[in-house]
Amino acid sequence: MNKRRKIICALGASALVAPFASFAQQSGKVWRVGFLSLRPVAISETDYYYGPFRQGMRELGYVEGKNLLIEWRSAEGNGERLPGLATELVNLKVDVIVAASGSTHVPAKNATATIPIVVVGAGDPVGTGLIKSLARPGGNVTGLSNLNVDLSPKLLEMLHSMVPKLSRVAVLISIDDTNNQVQSMVLKNVEAAARSTGTTILPHYARTPQEVENAFSQMSRQKAGALIVTRHPYLNQQARQIAELAAKNRLPAIAGLREYVEAGGLMSYGSSLTGQYRRAAIYVDKILKGAKPGDLPVEQPTIFELFINGKTAKALGLTIPHSLLASADKVIE
Repeated sequence: MNKRRKIICALGASALVAPFASFAQQSGKVWRVGFLSLRPVAISETDYYYGPFRQGMRELGYVEGKNLLIEWRSAEGNGERLPGLATELVNLKVDVIVAASGSTHVPAKNATATIPIVVVGAGDPVGTGLIKSLARPGGNVTGLSNLNVDLSPKLLEMLHSMVPKLSRVAVLISIDDTNNQVQSMVLKNVEAAARSTGTTILPHYARTPQEVENAFSQMSRQKAGALIVTRHPYLNQQARQIAELAAKNRLPAIAGLREYVEAGGLMSYGSSLTGQYRRAAIYVDKILKGAKPGDLPVEQPTIFELFINGKTAKALGLTIPHSLLASADKVIE
């Protein structure tokens, strides 16, 4: 039986139940959806992140080449390109913009106050000024939050459960011009939680593969006992590099995405990003049917996944406590 935990109730979830597809199939209309991404886009159904969005649109009756055109725009990992790409989508007069991941949200909002925007994976959409409130976003932005900021103390708690007598924890952060407020909030929350346990937090910043390597070298010199990898588009795409460096430095680490564990990392805890992209299709459908984005509640995740790599735990000489085993969705052996 799946042991996923339901932590909080989604706001307005009943308003977003997938509708029938008849509207999408009305004759003669071709809907144009802009898709703005930081990471490279594999334009295929099998793309782990973005494939579920295309599948979700198809399930709602939108067929690419028939009544749907998706304008894919990727910054190929370079956040400085995002404002220009967002403006490009606005100039194309797309019907909706899907802003994929935190780094794209501000550039999309800055590019237009009229075209509806569906954000995916917003860490703190109210705190960062994307929307007015979760229940009534107002303006032209709505979408899905990942609770990245609120979950960060939980990652520290899980590390303490896994690593006995933990006293120094490194936090790997990636700062860019569009997402640094969320990352700063994550660090602040971790530091606040650490004070109650007497844990020293050691922040490290990385925006390139070399900076990631340099950060690990510094963690080793500081004698960090464990690592928290923050949920950021750049760090997400570097999951394998980070997992390999953590293993090389014998550093127990936890991240927010399951892909990190699948790449050899120790633990991950967070909402399913692939599930959020599928849910984003429902928001797009609602908007194309005439709903105003400012009236659609921003959805918060209700299900969080805990993945543990048993092989990595064994290699690090760690015993997985029963409390984590009982809560895990999957233990990789």
